Amino acid sequence: MIKLVATDIDGTILIPEGDFTQEVKKCIKKLCEKNIKVVLVTGRMHAAASLIAKDLELDTPVVSYQGGLIKHNNETLYEKCLTENQAERIIDWANQEKIHLNLYNDDILYSEKECYEITRYCNNLHTNFQIKPFCDIQKTKVNKLLAIDYDNPDKINRFVRELPAIFPELYIVKSTPYFLEFSNKEASKYCAVRFLQKMWNIKEEETLTIGDQNNDLALLKAGGIKIAMGNATEELKQKADDITDTVFNNGFVKAMEKYCAV
Repeated sequence: MIKLVATDIDGTILIPEGDFTQEVKKCIKKLCEKNIKVVLVTGRMHAAASLIAKDLELDTPVVSYQGGLIKHNNETLYEKCLTENQAERIIDWANQEKIHLNLYNDDILYSEKECYEITRYCNNLHTNFQIKPFCDIQKTKVNKLLAIDYDNPDKINRFVRELPAIFPELYIVKSTPYFLEFSNKEASKYCAVRFLQKMWNIKEEETLTIGDQNNDLALLKAGGIKIAMGNATEELKQKADDITDTVFNNGFVKAMEKYCAV
């Protein structure tokens, strides 16, 4: 019997650059009515993810920053940040590679300049940002750093191969073909879901995990039932127990109907 559904947001329940379907909203409401805990597990910043949880009328903790932060209302349940030294090393690397960085510090998104990358990113996710030189930011709570290259996804793939040797102490993951995320080693979707399972005394086999991108490999690992969306990466599909329909065809809803009888 499923007691916990841990779901990614973008590309899983939310149509990219779009909205939730009414079927998804109704399905999540039915899950809650069956006393199944539905938890959003996302790479988004908490400020943005919490608004989505509110829109879906969820009253469960929100997992943001790939698992680096879990908050319920205003209470922080779990938090794993980068150190100032780690953040500075990543910034130096990005400057050498001439790649754009988003810096998230204490749940505020910073960019050093207004440019195509930050404008497109924030427009797509309906997120606000501040412009500030990174050297002027007191990096006391760096939630994550996000490298963006919309024009050259092959470069992101190269970094995925090369960077673990350069930053072995970090969790580095590709969250879309254009995004590469840097965070604390314990800031993964797996670590976050395991924390909630222990808090609620829910077993792995009572957990369903569902996602669509490579950063959801860690999410699926925490589930007894592992579902990949029809629009998922090939890597994720290979690790899944089942593949549902795409986000455009209410794949999440179809998976919940099959495994949670909603």
